[in-house]
Amino acid sequence: MPSSSHKIVTALKSETRRIFVATGITGLVRAEWAMARWNQAIPVNWSKVEYLMWLDQFSPLGFLVAEARNMAVKEFLEKGFEWLIFIDHDTILPPTFLITVNERIMKENIPIWSGLYFTKSVPAEPLVFRGKGNGYFADWKMGDKVWVDSIPMGCAVIHRSILQVAWNEAEDYEANGMKMKRVFETPVRMWEDAKTKTWKTETGTEDINFCWRLKDNGIFKKAGWPEYQKKEYPFLIDTNVFCKHITPDGTIFPAQGEEKFFMRAKKK
Repeated sequence: MPSSSHKIVTALKSETRRIFVATGITGLVRAEWAMARWNQAIPVNWSKVEYLMWLDQFSPLGFLVAEARNMAVKEFLEKGFEWLIFIDHDTILPPTFLITVNERIMKENIPIWSGLYFTKSVPAEPLVFRGKGNGYFADWKMGDKVWVDSIPMGCAVIHRSILQVAWNEAEDYEANGMKMKRVFETPVRMWEDAKTKTWKTETGTEDINFCWRLKDNGIFKKAGWPEYQKKEYPFLIDTNVFCKHITPDGTIFPAQGEEKFFMRAKKK
């Protein structure tokens, strides 16, 4: 169960400031994305506030992905919301996404989870990972709830307590004249290994890096979720929330039915 601090946040914020939706965009949004995003089935008695990185009442421009996420976290925490939802501009949601979010908030205690989507490649590969450097994890079927050690952020739901601790512990920095903290960071490093006399590089994406840091830095425990700190795979991917990945030219992935590999065989 969540700690008392989670209950306090819920009591204070559930009526008017429960869900904060953040979308970082490049300026180009496909009609397919817009139709999926704004034709969502809305749970009963909901109201909403949205944070768009383009045409909205708070729309800072010219940020890279990690900085856009950090700006969203800053605004989310300052405005006192309870749950942050990242929906990337190239991730097409299933129509019942918000219904699933609402049900999970009310009935389950999961501090961070995501929907399922695939890489924009042929063949498309599911962004489902257990371990580093060993490819995608394939031991699951569509409809499963899969526990992993990192999730993508294109369709992700995160509890305030996690982001508050991550924010408090992150270093201050400035981007495009705006002050923020380095909660998300795209890892790009190059260094010389003194022992082997070789150059090494480290690259990756800001979302996977964020997940690894949550576990490595004990943030689950500090945020009041000690049971998740103990898990080998503390992040949930709900494959029922099956999203499509779209490119600016309208190509949708998986493009060649790769998801059928993960379909359950129909019973006769």
